[in-house]
Amino acid sequence: MIEFHPVTKHIGAEVTGVDLRKPLSPEEVATLRGGWLKHLVLFFRDQNIDDEQHLQFALNFGTLNHPAFKKNADSPIHVLDQTSPKGEGGDEWHSDNTFEPTPPMGSLLRCVQLPGVGGDTCWANTYLAYETLSPPLQRLCDELTAVHDITMSMKKAISKGHPFDLAEIQAKWPPIERPVVRVHAETGRKALFVNRASTTRLVGLSDRENEALLPFLIDHIRSPEFQLRLRWRPGTLAFWDNRPTQHYAVADYTERRRMHRVTINAFPEHADA
Repeated sequence: MIEFHPVTKHIGAEVTGVDLRKPLSPEEVATLRGGWLKHLVLFFRDQNIDDEQHLQFALNFGTLNHPAFKKNADSPIHVLDQTSPKGEGGDEWHSDNTFEPTPPMGSLLRCVQLPGVGGDTCWANTYLAYETLSPPLQRLCDELTAVHDITMSMKKAISKGHPFDLAEIQAKWPPIERPVVRVHAETGRKALFVNRASTTRLVGLSDRENEALLPFLIDHIRSPEFQLRLRWRPGTLAFWDNRPTQHYAVADYTERRRMHRVTINAFPEHADA
């Protein structure tokens, strides 16, 4: 029987009673989706699955998303293989690819190889980030939109030696406006939707107002009561909802860390209106 064991009061649960090597019944998929929507991030320990099993599990919950900068465009698996991750972009609080016209719904990340110490990942509950704002600030945020732009993260990647053509990338993914408060398509709950990696300004506010409010909203998400921190083990799989969460890859290691990820889009019935 599938059971959910909360990791913190507000976000995350470990799942027991399921073997990801085997096909899931519709009832099991529905149970897991319900737990995922409730806990936002699910952790499956000791799941010694291969890439194909990883993919088939993911496709129970959405359609395949092809990340913007995956090295092997033909493979559904995005391999994250790092030994010097500091400044690569994962070590900032972010939701994945909010610069895209339709950001991915979720990701399923599996630990393959770890350094001797370090390499944890943190997640934050952005429902709670919104809900703990004062009512006047909530009302203001409800009315605001923000610009999301790939430029900042690309400049960092280029400075780390990645051979990207900035002008080409900016032409492919021009800046896009999004609501500061996102309404979840399945739960109807509101979540704060700005992040340090991609959000550059609040539309309609002066420079001085931006300098005061945008950093506050971004930093507000860093409050410890909104968060959890996962210590990985090989065979652990994390499945998170990209819509009401942000995550942060702790860049505190210099030995090899290898992770395999599948990213998914929403089924039409679960997509934003």
